[in-house]
Amino acid sequence: MGKNAIVGQSGGPTAVINASLAGVFQACDRRGVPHVYGMRYGVAGLLDGKYVDLSESLRSSLEIELLKRTPSSYLGSCRYKLPALDKDEEGVYPKLFALLQELDIGYFFYIGGNDSMDTIAKLSDYGRAIGSDIRFMGVPKTIDNDLMVTDHTPGYGSAAKYIGLVMKELVRDATVYDVNSVTVVEIMGRNAGWLTAAASLAKAEDCEGADMICMPEIPFGVDNFIQKVARMQAKKKALLIAVSEGVKLADGRYVCELADDARYVDAFGHKNLTGTARYLSNRLAAELGVKTRSIELSTLQRCAGHVTSRTDITEAFQVGGAAAKAAFEGHTAEMIALERLSNDPYQCTTRPWDIHKVANFEKKVPLEWISEDYTAMKDEFLHYARPLIQAELTPIYIDGLPRHTYL
Repeated sequence: MGKNAIVGQSGGPTAVINASLAGVFQACDRRGVPHVYGMRYGVAGLLDGKYVDLSESLRSSLEIELLKRTPSSYLGSCRYKLPALDKDEEGVYPKLFALLQELDIGYFFYIGGNDSMDTIAKLSDYGRAIGSDIRFMGVPKTIDNDLMVTDHTPGYGSAAKYIGLVMKELVRDATVYDVNSVTVVEIMGRNAGWLTAAASLAKAEDCEGADMICMPEIPFGVDNFIQKVARMQAKKKALLIAVSEGVKLADGRYVCELADDARYVDAFGHKNLTGTARYLSNRLAAELGVKTRSIELSTLQRCAGHVTSRTDITEAFQVGGAAAKAAFEGHTAEMIALERLSNDPYQCTTRPWDIHKVANFEKKVPLEWISEDYTAMKDEFLHYARPLIQAELTPIYIDGLPRHTYL
């Protein structure tokens, strides 16, 4: 009998991360892998001996289909940073590899974003150093769309679809009253503005779209922002502004830090950035004397399974299967990337990439895709993003609400 496989989910969830889990599981199951284990709460949970045998919970095609359509992380997630190989004072790597040996693991899959790819890089490097034959594969996932080498990341298309949809609805709501008003919508994105850029998708024949888009790629000036809003409001009463949670001042500070709120910091040193829209709307109200409202889309962006993009969920499933296939063929220390072949018709394929060209790098929105006044997106971005939000995968409804599966 062959070796067993283990798969984990890490970092922030998405609406389609479970489709990648289903892709890994189904590919392993069809290959005849004896046991496919799932880490409970990622590597952090595995270190505590928390894992399940997925063959016992995913016993039918219906359960796999429900899994694909269930948002968030079925196995649970973590934000756990492995130490550098030469600074493993607590013996994390020997402990992990002893657990993997005990479970007779031959294939290790980790579904996640940048920090998760750092985990795959470190584990594969340690495995190579000790002569382990375990194959380590990264499966891309992040609504932030900031992973290198891949054209886009599973999870982004559905989040972009949700943002475009919500912005259209907010535009309609913002224009109800004949008064001066500014609605500031805070969108996720620490250092890359891919999600905030998706607000531009709302503009169409039936919608004016966002009046201003502010992203981390462009240094932000609060006073300049307020002056620009005042000039815009002289021409239009109701304004809708999309702002990234991670917009920064020229000195590198996040705008939300000006509010001087207490902030949680995770294991990777990432501060909680919530509060950008609230701070800016309060400043606008105080200095311009207009009605303002701040809206934080927050975690709704990553768990809106009711508006999942069919393109996105299909590709999420595909990258999971492709990672398993690559591992079976002898690949290790790699991540599956999506490679776009054409826009019209939209065609995309998968290919493995060296994990060291992905881990700890960050892909930003190209500056040439941003308008000259830095407040809107050009057609190049729209041509890039629109194929990723196409079609829908309707949830399975029971008693009027989507049916999910969970451990």
